[in-house]
Amino acid sequence: MELQQMRYVLAVAETNSFTRAAQRCLVVQSALSHQIARLERELGARLFDRTSRRVRLTPAGEAFLPAARQCLDAAERAAAEVAAAVGEVRGRLAVGLIPTVAAVDIPRALHDFRRRYPQVRVSLRVGASEDLVEQVKQGTLDVAFLGLPTTAHPQGVTTRELARDRLVAVVAPDHPLAGEPAVTLRRLSTEVFVDLPAGTAGRAQSDQAFAAADLVRDVAFEVTTADLIARLVGQGLGVAMLPSAYAPQLAGVVTVEVADAPARVEYIVWSRFSLTPAATAFLGVLDLTPEP
Repeated sequence: MELQQMRYVLAVAETNSFTRAAQRCLVVQSALSHQIARLERELGARLFDRTSRRVRLTPAGEAFLPAARQCLDAAERAAAEVAAAVGEVRGRLAVGLIPTVAAVDIPRALHDFRRRYPQVRVSLRVGASEDLVEQVKQGTLDVAFLGLPTTAHPQGVTTRELARDRLVAVVAPDHPLAGEPAVTLRRLSTEVFVDLPAGTAGRAQSDQAFAAADLVRDVAFEVTTADLIARLVGQGLGVAMLPSAYAPQLAGVVTVEVADAPARVEYIVWSRFSLTPAATAFLGVLDLTPEP
């Protein structure tokens, strides 16, 4: 069993096509197919069901894939550790972030990182804070940027607080509240809301604030990204509450201070056990030096 064979299997699984997988791996399709067939003979099981119209993982393929990914990740990390030992940072950096990161200018930080470490491949994954923490624990992500209510704290990871912020109301330019200097939660509770999905940390900040004030609100639209929230608000479909440091980035809406607004805390987290050279270098770019 060879690492290259595992790469071929992973490419086919991700593209659902031997042709596209061969293009991605920069080999002719016949060579890729031959290597996968050779691996299947060695394993004694078919990894893919192939028809003229589709390619699909078999149960054996589904079982093979996670371990294959771990092997490839381990091989890549081994190469990165050797490079780091001779003063070169390379490999991969997987960064997770919530849609409303405001404490760090992510594009600028990545620009600085790329300029200093051009051989590192970077992947960005946007998600909910609670999911990002789990991915850091599992090693899928190297670092993650979170936003949590003040009542919550990331568990099982190394944590650094980046900033604290308050939420503001976001309304359409022609909304009656657009000209107000401030608004209260009680007044906002009479509006229809656009918000993040129930159960997410980003939604919890607002839910907890209204519940603490003994108020009920109508969340008519649940969406997963802040820019889509702003677009729906701009169309007059509802109002929203978003972090004050992030809201100025949004176009076509007006922000209004909330007198009794809930607060949130932004964190960066990483593994408690080990960091890749690339992750250590990224934290250094952010002036965050992990403890030995």
